[in-house]
Amino acid sequence: MKNTIFEGAGTAIITPLTEKGVDYDSFGKLIDWQLAQGIDAIVVAGTTGEGSTLTDDEHKEVISYCVKRVANKVPVIAGTGSNDTAYAIELTKYACDAGVDGVLLVTPYYNKATQNGLIKSFAAIADIATKPCFLYNVPSRTGCNLLPKSIAALAEHPMITALKEASGNISQIVETAALCGDQIDIYSGNDDQVIPILSLGGKGVISVLSNIMPKETSEMCKKFFAGDVAGAAKMQFDYLPLINALFCEVNPIPVKAACAAMGFGENYLRLPLTPMEEAHAQVLYGLMREQKLI
Repeated sequence: MKNTIFEGAGTAIITPLTEKGVDYDSFGKLIDWQLAQGIDAIVVAGTTGEGSTLTDDEHKEVISYCVKRVANKVPVIAGTGSNDTAYAIELTKYACDAGVDGVLLVTPYYNKATQNGLIKSFAAIADIATKPCFLYNVPSRTGCNLLPKSIAALAEHPMITALKEASGNISQIVETAALCGDQIDIYSGNDDQVIPILSLGGKGVISVLSNIMPKETSEMCKKFFAGDVAGAAKMQFDYLPLINALFCEVNPIPVKAACAAMGFGENYLRLPLTPMEEAHAQVLYGLMREQKLI
């Protein structure tokens, strides 16, 4: 059995941006609020953090800033994956030296590696990592599906300890859990599948929803862990309309709009992403008002 980095909700945190660069004032304010609300972990510079369009210097600075701001209050996991394994190794080395508690490694996108290539790539990164590695399977974005047998093979590596599963394929996740047992911690990568994955032995969620509802997302997991499965399921059901609104356009477009409405920076994204369409935004804001978020 490997050490679990966190249980509950880890926020896949946005990176507030302006035309001039990273808005660290808003980023610090958001981090402080997340901590005050009782979030269980923070995942920085991932998909939701627009890691793919941060410059190399920005990517590193955002990781270092988050580590310092969190100040060991909760674990920090940094997105350091890439479709270029050499670059992922460089970023992973940096993040580990910067003091993160773990690194999140997305499957290589665009290249569409074979399963053998995925195993070799992840193993090469894990070989140099000094902090635990989270595999990140999100085939809808990468065009590449990390299969259960490959995950089981990678779970034998001492530095590969966790999996963020965002395939949406519950049957595949069941197979992964069956093959891996306690050799890897599984986290939901989809906010609409938190309770199903917890029921398979999952440790929590790496969440977009928790950018705007950190306390509630964490509480949903806590209820499940305490044995209140019905209460946890009710929260999953109750938040489903808001979750759906947060994914009605590609992430992080809606959550950037939501965070801006709550005072956490501008509603600014880097191309090729563009601000949320007004009709979708009004639905999102209406649901946020129902939850008294704005």
